[in-house]
Amino acid sequence: MIFNSLAFFVFLGIFLPLYFMLKGRMRLILCLVASYFFYGWWDYRFLSLILTSTLIDYFVGMKLENTEDQPLRKRLMIMSMVANLGFLAFFKYFNFFIDSFREMMLTMGVEPSFNTLNIILPVGISFYTFQSMSYTIDVYWKKIKVERDFIRFSTFISFFPQLVAGPIVRASDFLPQFQKDREFNWDRMIAGTGQMLWGFFKKVAVADSLAPFVDQCFDAPGGFSSIHLLIGVIFYSFQIYCDFSGYSDIAIGLARIMGFDFPDNFRTPYFSKNFSEFWTRWHISLSSWLRDYLYIPLGGHRSGGLASKLLIGTFLVLSVAATGWWWLIALYALVIAGTAWWLKNDDTANVQVYTYVNLMLTMLLGGLWHGASWAFVFWGFLHGMYLVVQRLGGPILGRVLDALKVPKFLQNGLDIALVYFFTCLAWIYFRAPDFDIANQVIAGIASLEGFSPSTIVNQFWVAKGFLVIGLLLAVEITNLRMTYYKVLIAQPVFRVASFAILLWLISFFGSFGANSFIYFQF
Repeated sequence: MIFNSLAFFVFLGIFLPLYFMLKGRMRLILCLVASYFFYGWWDYRFLSLILTSTLIDYFVGMKLENTEDQPLRKRLMIMSMVANLGFLAFFKYFNFFIDSFREMMLTMGVEPSFNTLNIILPVGISFYTFQSMSYTIDVYWKKIKVERDFIRFSTFISFFPQLVAGPIVRASDFLPQFQKDREFNWDRMIAGTGQMLWGFFKKVAVADSLAPFVDQCFDAPGGFSSIHLLIGVIFYSFQIYCDFSGYSDIAIGLARIMGFDFPDNFRTPYFSKNFSEFWTRWHISLSSWLRDYLYIPLGGHRSGGLASKLLIGTFLVLSVAATGWWWLIALYALVIAGTAWWLKNDDTANVQVYTYVNLMLTMLLGGLWHGASWAFVFWGFLHGMYLVVQRLGGPILGRVLDALKVPKFLQNGLDIALVYFFTCLAWIYFRAPDFDIANQVIAGIASLEGFSPSTIVNQFWVAKGFLVIGLLLAVEITNLRMTYYKVLIAQPVFRVASFAILLWLISFFGSFGANSFIYFQF
């Protein structure tokens, strides 16, 4: 079931009154049943998968809590990770690794005879797998107490507002909120409804309005002018942002109405002045998960040991074999070797090199998390390179601009423009169906052929697209300077006006084809 569908509004109209009528355990059971119904609406067969993951991590958590035998605890932790990642690997990556292995064998002159399987990817498996794993890891690290109530734990894993596309909510933040009933609160209802409406505006009025033009550009880039393709890339950067952050806003707003507090998942990422800041503003729940459960365990700014080296080696072998990325691997190796040589007389040299290696590995795995394609891995590689280059060249650029006495507001504007430009460059590989299409889009833009507004096809779509993007940016810039939800609650006139305007904008600009959210496929 998707949020922008009639079925969801009927479901919500039945669920919310029942939710506030029931108390205690009956309310918890209602949430669990509703969550399984919500997920099973798409394909009931995959309910067994989420139930299996829930059972494994529940009993592993119970056993971890009841034993101090460290070897046993480690085996239990490994069992949980193997089960969860095994499901994820099979459904999401089996065919990907089979194809990559076939390519590697072909480079060795061997033609394998095995075939891929016709596997259906369960919606949201990446999100609830990471959420479930974070619970088990935190219990293993003794950061949280085990949840002994199976109904409460099952509801935490399958809670429908954020089940299929996040945000990824930590057990330490969410499970304590189930300890008591959440009473109906009018202020929460207003704030939550406002955030849901804003999310629907992002999704239906912005993302879905931009989608036809973007699809046109990436389906056949050879048939369009340079300026047409450039606008297509700009539109995609806002399409994916509004599609994903719109879903997060709806989920967070609905949870707020129910009495739960979810962390923000997006904070105006395209206003970031560097890529480190970008990743504290974009898909925050995933980037913080990768930091806490991957980057730091790999070693962070220290050597990650054997596990880190094995993961790096696996990526290098597969990427070269499947894509022929010799030049990319050589480029990254050159950056690392150059850094090590440059800092050879500095006590921080090893720290710097390990930081770059672990950053790159984290971003590569983050790219792979988004989908079973080397294009996603390359997207992660680009962002890894951005972070490395930023650490190496950012301070130098800052000193040069200071020496030239460039005003601070111009420096900030330049930084934001550079981050947005390179983010869009990476988005091309993220959106394109393959490397050939991505390279055609880049070559078409770089050629500057037909760089005139008169060469734009479907100029109405372009005008509408820039209008809804302008409305989006106007609200986001305003929201940077005021606390929207406090004003929404405190000022009845502002509340009525803002709700009415959002509803009008959604109805006027919206596309109501019940289009799926982009991140459902991840």
